[in-house]
Amino acid sequence: MIRAAIVLTCLALPVQAADFEFCWIGNNGFAMSGTMSVQDQALNRTLVTESDVTAFTITGTQNGGPVGKWSLQNLSASTSWNLNFDPAAMAFVTGGFSTSNEGQQWNASGSVNTCGEAGFGFNSGASGQDVCIDNTWRGDSTILAATPLPVFPIGAGPPCSIAPLLGALTPSTLSAT
Repeated sequence: MIRAAIVLTCLALPVQAADFEFCWIGNNGFAMSGTMSVQDQALNRTLVTESDVTAFTITGTQNGGPVGKWSLQNLSASTSWNLNFDPAAMAFVTGGFSTSNEGQQWNASGSVNTCGEAGFGFNSGASGQDVCIDNTWRGDSTILAATPLPVFPIGAGPPCSIAPLLGALTPSTLSAT
């Protein structure tokens, strides 16, 4: 009886979450910063997906000025939402198709043109990483598909203003290090 009470008490406790931040730097002054919360028990897996994320927000800028934002609170049946995070590498998975477990779709489909009127979204697919603004693919924001997108515990990441050093890394640069 005591064992059953302990199990029921544990089940009634709220699920704990870990909080993270990230910064993406694209071409032509485009940048995106964001935060996410992930259920603690999901961090033991090799891949965290969108179903493990309890909170998520991204904010886009160009040359330091705001161009849009999106959060999980805006998720609807028509939203493109695919997220793949490798907790061991502390990075989002990049370089594959945006609909696969090797890519990302955050309010932007593979065509990167479905982020809504007055909307903002991000896509990391096999052809590159880029943003959508007002239902328009901003091809001028595109960087290499396999560019790393690191994730940090809240407060531990570099300011987005110095993150261009991260976004400027190319696969050849990384293999040389």
